[in-house]
Amino acid sequence: MSSNLPVSSSDSTLEVKEFFDKFYQSKVSFPSDQIDAVVGFFLSKGFDVQSARSTGIVLLNQARVDNVNVLQLIESLKSLTDVQLSQVVAQVLNAYRESTSLLGYRIEQVGNEFESRNILV
Repeated sequence: MSSNLPVSSSDSTLEVKEFFDKFYQSKVSFPSDQIDAVVGFFLSKGFDVQSARSTGIVLLNQARVDNVNVLQLIESLKSLTDVQLSQVVAQVLNAYRESTSLLGYRIEQVGNEFESRNILV
């Protein structure tokens, strides 16, 4: 049995496929000198190449959102100790992560444990 009507295909997932095919393709561009400066800074602080790139892109994005010159930001980060830099990087990265997957760090309590607990008599 043949028909003169055109064959119609109703793929209900086509809209979803098109959305997710373009999901990770947003165009972000930065001047190469800024990218080199940020990645070079993190490489000099002991980050591996992939971590330096990932952290650098997040920092560049945040600097653009906050309308801050990224080179001045890097200059201000140079005065931080390694521990302070780790805390700043964790806070910036957490701003870009889901709340179920946050990075954390532990700050040791300074004080005498014997004096800080309650003793019941």
